[in-house]
Amino acid sequence: MVLRAEQLRSLAQCCAVSLMSMSLASAASAQEPAAATTTEAPPPAPAAEPLPTLAFEKYTLDNGLEVILHEDHRQPQVTVDVWYHVGAFEEEKGRTGFAHLFEHLMFQGSTHVPADMHFRVLEEAGSAVINGTTDYDRTNYFESVPRHELELALWLEADRMGWLMESMTQAKLDEQRGVVKNERRQTTEGQPWGLAQEKLWQAVIPAWHPYHGAVIGSQADLDAAALDDVRRFYDRYYAPSNATLCIAGDVTPAEAKKLVDKYFRSLPTWQKPEKPSVAAPTIASFIRVNHEETVGVLPFVEMLWLVPGRGQADEIELEVLAHVLGDGISSKLQEALLVQNEMAQSVDVELERMTNVSAFHISAVVRPGVDPEEVLNTIQAQLDYLQEIPIQPEEVARARRRIETEEVFSLETGFVRAEVLQEHNHYDKDPGAFTTRLQKLRAVTDASVMAALAKHLVKDRRAILVATPKVATPPADAAAAVAAPATASEKK
Repeated sequence: MVLRAEQLRSLAQCCAVSLMSMSLASAASAQEPAAATTTEAPPPAPAAEPLPTLAFEKYTLDNGLEVILHEDHRQPQVTVDVWYHVGAFEEEKGRTGFAHLFEHLMFQGSTHVPADMHFRVLEEAGSAVINGTTDYDRTNYFESVPRHELELALWLEADRMGWLMESMTQAKLDEQRGVVKNERRQTTEGQPWGLAQEKLWQAVIPAWHPYHGAVIGSQADLDAAALDDVRRFYDRYYAPSNATLCIAGDVTPAEAKKLVDKYFRSLPTWQKPEKPSVAAPTIASFIRVNHEETVGVLPFVEMLWLVPGRGQADEIELEVLAHVLGDGISSKLQEALLVQNEMAQSVDVELERMTNVSAFHISAVVRPGVDPEEVLNTIQAQLDYLQEIPIQPEEVARARRRIETEEVFSLETGFVRAEVLQEHNHYDKDPGAFTTRLQKLRAVTDASVMAALAKHLVKDRRAILVATPKVATPPADAAAAVAAPATASEKK
């Protein structure tokens, strides 16, 4: 059962009132003399809140296509979400950005859909959510449509899964190559501190590792992409055996299965590609990157640690740690850098989760007139101080509640439900692992977070970036012009 937002708010309020009443009663009883004759057993501890679950059915077609069904009749809408289990991790050396380039090509028509008509057909059918995204480990394509247009959405997805290459041309490749190169200019080269963060990333991730190149790729590698490369990539990775289809919303399993059989079962069986076997990179010793910034008008600093990948030990503890350090004005680093010392314009702490290796980022935009070294020293001082005054249980409890509340409330939309099922199917091999994740989250303690901090955020195994503007900007202009940097997930 999934708790709705209204139910959760009501439950939280009831729990808060109950806890307050219990605290008051305990305080009152502490002031009264102890009973002289009998000792009553303490009342039983309140039962833990039930863990939310997402109901689903999963099965596999003979051609290898995984199918996940989730029935939800609250709104007359259905989300079709296809994940291909390929990302930048599968790219060949010298072909960075290829998985993302291919994402663009998937919207350029197929044998039965004219060029540039995929979006238009869905929009005319009433779809408000149509897109695709690429990261290091996967690529997805999705649309939410009125329930009576489900067949159209499935036909479009099956058509490009089976017949994209028959209509692919050099002109389409050249056009989308130009689009992606312009996107790189906007999101990396023209983004404040974008090239600086890319320089830090590539100093940390060695050139032999598939994560070395940003998902957006380099201009040179994009120019090198050839039509034959596109065909090989499609033939290897864009097959039913390397994909998962999720249908979530106002449709019964019987209706959905009938349509899946109609449009996907006839697609040919294809050998499932093997994942590359690559060792996780590490930072053996301290790394410092200095960058002369030409876009951002204020200094920018970042600390980065490489930590275990998704599903490995301490993942959730590090996520909780990120919240304790940087989520909200009362967090450790925001209070130190924004409130007490007024040294930074903004602070961001993020655990960037990936399969092979993850990255823990702490970054700050430095206020005008402040030495970036002072900001770095303050960040490290706060981390060192935790060895003397550890993170408190209430800080961990607050972070746990914040993470769980945000994730449960987000399930109000069918699209997010589809994405959550797909995410856990891809990374955990179990669409229902959302509940397991919350169970692990609730088990996180201040002691386990402190142990993860001591183990992974080691001073001598970090990388530091200092990006200093090439031309100093007057403080008034700088304060007005500053923009928040892209987060790790946005910039890649």
